[in-house]
Amino acid sequence: MSEKNMLPSRFLFYLGTLSMFILILSSVFLLEFTNTSIIPKSVYKIILSNSTSVYLKPRSEQITLPSLPSVDTQITAERTVRSGKLACQVNNSSRKMQSLGKRRKMDCDPTKALLRVFMYDLPPEFHFGLLGWKGSEKQTWPNVSSSGRIPPHPGGLNLQHSMEYWLTLDLLSSNAPDVVRPCSAIRVKNSSQADVIFVPFFSSLSYNRHSKVSGKEKVSVNRMLQKKLVQFLWGQVEWKRLGGKDHLIIAHHPNSMLDARSKLGSAMFVLADFGRYPVEIANIGKDIIAPYRHLVRTISNGESAPFDKRPILVYFQGAIYRKDGGIIRQELYYLLKDEKDVHFTFGSIGGNGVRTAGKGMASSKFCLNIAGDTPSSNRLFDAIASHCVPVIISDQIELPFEDVIDYTQFCLFVPASDAVKKGYLLNLLRGIKQEKWTKMWGKLKEIAHHFEYQYPSQPGDAVNMIWEAVSRKISPIQIKLHRSNRYRRSQFPVQNK
Repeated sequence: MSEKNMLPSRFLFYLGTLSMFILILSSVFLLEFTNTSIIPKSVYKIILSNSTSVYLKPRSEQITLPSLPSVDTQITAERTVRSGKLACQVNNSSRKMQSLGKRRKMDCDPTKALLRVFMYDLPPEFHFGLLGWKGSEKQTWPNVSSSGRIPPHPGGLNLQHSMEYWLTLDLLSSNAPDVVRPCSAIRVKNSSQADVIFVPFFSSLSYNRHSKVSGKEKVSVNRMLQKKLVQFLWGQVEWKRLGGKDHLIIAHHPNSMLDARSKLGSAMFVLADFGRYPVEIANIGKDIIAPYRHLVRTISNGESAPFDKRPILVYFQGAIYRKDGGIIRQELYYLLKDEKDVHFTFGSIGGNGVRTAGKGMASSKFCLNIAGDTPSSNRLFDAIASHCVPVIISDQIELPFEDVIDYTQFCLFVPASDAVKKGYLLNLLRGIKQEKWTKMWGKLKEIAHHFEYQYPSQPGDAVNMIWEAVSRKISPIQIKLHRSNRYRRSQFPVQNK
């Protein structure tokens, strides 16, 4: 064959090779970035799920994971941590656009959310009606498209157990087109698509405001609502499917749900602690411990006083004479009340009490969190908001998110039996040098945002941390559900011969 005849053949060969290379490259690109990815769907969801973990520091691409004790824990961490970006959350350029008045919302894809949540449309008497909200006829939920439209919370002591309010608002806002929030939990309308079933009953507010019989009532509104709730849930297909094990009920006040808790004990509870619950009704295996909503003002990192600007060594202000495990408060009071650098006095929320307490904590190196009528109290979270190193004297306390937060990095734990020994506590605290205290203080400033409730919710705040804690409880429930489906006859109908 002549050289002239070979030229077209070579050209066609090179052209065909180049075309094949481009085709292969395009196929790989499509496989990587479409729903037909070669990555398994479960892994793909983990990669894309929202990262609001305790280990994700705002405005930083650096993610630090501690040594994790087990494979299961590693999987959980991988599910919640991404390479420095928040799925379904506005990016930096979007924030700049918002500052120019050009608000933008990233759509939350239910398949990429950390949790898909089905919420019952209970009548307002169970939730926002308890706040005095009245919608139009047949209106179940308030408009949550802006913070100015949501029904205000009554505040005061009611506020410390207000998790039910913030979580319900967050679910409602997940379907609001103008609300920018993380994509950690999204409300779905079909319960068969849900990971968890949310029960929107404001149980703590119901107890605080309606636990006493008034007027011609024979039964309090609180007891009546609990009875109606039990009847409703027991009649639902969703409850019957797993006996309520995938239901989430908030009962943060220790006296909330007193009448219904034993009947609904198979559900997951969001609690302050386990102080007034038998272990078969509430336990760390199935339930979530949530932080109190602190009452004192949150101080910013810039105004947080360092070691030498905090003249008070130890601070405590609150009820001193308590029952049960709280008896230790009065023992410590008599040991510490006359010490010159110790503030240990009775105090209440009334008058200027909250402001005074906030100012005192922000001026103290250490803040005592002593068991009261129950193992936990709001005082721990007031101390965190004030960047005052907490000293926890409560042997039975359970702490929020302790599976991902190491409290020993910013708290001191003192056994009650040691704390009541004369001189022990003060010698311990006075022996802590400035360098060690400053390290704990620095950690406090890093983690304080994990205990903030706000609307709309923000990455890594208390609302998102609770949803993450719920997601870590879901796997055992899903395993049980999948195992129960193994021999379902409806999967393989028997043909009659």
